Amino acid sequence: MSARLKLQGEAVNPDNLLRQTGLFLVSLFLVSCGGEAPDELTFQALEIVAPRPEIYAEFTLTADLSELNEEQHEMLKLLIDASKIMDGLFWRQSYGDDYQAWLASIEDDQTRRFAELNYGPWDRFQDDKPFMDRIGARPPGANFYPRDMSKEEFDTAYLPGKKGAYSFIRRDLDGALTLLPYHVAFASELKAAADLLRQAAALARSMDFAIYLKLRAAALISDEYQVSDMYWMDVRDNQIDVVIGPIEIYEDGLFGYRTSYESYVLVKDLEWSDRLSRFADFLPALQEGLPVADEYKWETPGIDSDLNAYDVVYYAGYSNAASKTIAINLPNDPEVQLSRGTRRLQLKNAMQAKFDKILEPIADILIDESQRSHVTFDAFFANTMFHEIAHGLGIKNTIDGSGTVSAALLDEAASMEEGKADVLGLYMITELHKAGELGDVDLRDYYVTFMTSVFRSVRFGVSSAHGKANMLRFNFFLDQGAFIRDPETGRYRIDFEQMKLVMTDLSRLLLTIQGDGDYAGAVALAKKHGSVEAELQGDLLRLMEASIPVDITFVQGAAALGLE
Repeated sequence: MSARLKLQGEAVNPDNLLRQTGLFLVSLFLVSCGGEAPDELTFQALEIVAPRPEIYAEFTLTADLSELNEEQHEMLKLLIDASKIMDGLFWRQSYGDDYQAWLASIEDDQTRRFAELNYGPWDRFQDDKPFMDRIGARPPGANFYPRDMSKEEFDTAYLPGKKGAYSFIRRDLDGALTLLPYHVAFASELKAAADLLRQAAALARSMDFAIYLKLRAAALISDEYQVSDMYWMDVRDNQIDVVIGPIEIYEDGLFGYRTSYESYVLVKDLEWSDRLSRFADFLPALQEGLPVADEYKWETPGIDSDLNAYDVVYYAGYSNAASKTIAINLPNDPEVQLSRGTRRLQLKNAMQAKFDKILEPIADILIDESQRSHVTFDAFFANTMFHEIAHGLGIKNTIDGSGTVSAALLDEAASMEEGKADVLGLYMITELHKAGELGDVDLRDYYVTFMTSVFRSVRFGVSSAHGKANMLRFNFFLDQGAFIRDPETGRYRIDFEQMKLVMTDLSRLLLTIQGDGDYAGAVALAKKHGSVEAELQGDLLRLMEASIPVDITFVQGAAALGLE
């Protein structure tokens, strides 16, 4: 058997070349010793990018705790400690068990800081390119799967539960694929986190919240989350809240099956929550009015949804990796969503930070002066809120009855869902404005702020579901004339009437792809509209040259809250 080394790419970093040559020689050694080697070894000559922690603007997470008593202050500290455990578990899912020793081995402070922000040596805002030598490509399946496992091996393996959300795929002593449940892999850590949640429950002023914390503690050590998800829907009278556990699937870029550990510790903003509470009631009527055939909207969205505003006081795990979430729409369980709806939690302080530090400076550079005044925080808040509400529209199961949309669209499911929520959120605003339900507001504020926020989000790159969704939306809207770029000023202007038409067309397309479970259609759409073209790349470079941050990072914890 012969083995050949094939280098792909234009510029080859000398360190990478040495690494690849070394791997090639190892392969030759294996062959000479009678071992197996593929007929052709293909190594990607990866571009190494520079670490750039400066793209994050620092922001201190605080909240008004004056209405909370001493026991609630202590509860916050316990929930933060439990969140720190989730952070370590996500590190192990994303990078590996040896992450602490690896971080300690990085001598350069800037590089180490950037590794901490990205939970690994790959820049999440530059399509997961490595920013350290001798690293290689980021495994699409992160640390959820064996790195030598192919999709074909997974697909053909007889392994009941292999598509489960709460387990790793590993190899047994014979090399066969096997399951390792999260609650087994992380038994001691999850027990510690569960104990902290039970201690917090003992301090809770709300009985419902205390019960939820106990149920969530039981879920952490069993990987059985539906009961606690269902009960969380009834937790409404608590000023403190926590979202904790393995939740989102976006880190699993191989199949989109496995969930990642994360946590948010939250303090409710009572004034803003009162302003939002009524909008969930409009979901059934908006579902009926979606611009698709009846079979694509046959499901009835749950109306027992919760819509509130919070100040977030701690992020951990997946939620803290690179781009920071500014709104939450959970639970993800489709059975819970269909029967009870979801809770939509708007993270007001984090949202304000992104608006002040990122969105307004972007508008100053890229939005036509005649429309610059339409970029407002209230519109940004509403667009984000209705994005989360829009996750409840459309359908969760394909129209042919073959299964869930998520199962049918596989690795494209997350980006299609985020894209749907983006555009349907704007559709909802348009319909509610038409019905007079938004009060005396200027609809143009929502449209211009919406498109300005696209520039903010496309800077995340296309390695994340949100990034892919924003890139697709930008190119689709540009191709259809929803906005126009002035070649002399390099600024963008919205065509409001055309934008309404394009918004409807994209809504119909995404809802149809989801309802049909059309994986090939999703791939084709992403391929056609999912790339960053040269003109946009130049505009994004202007933002970088102006030192506008890409995202935010936090000073957070008990000390930042004045609790120590």
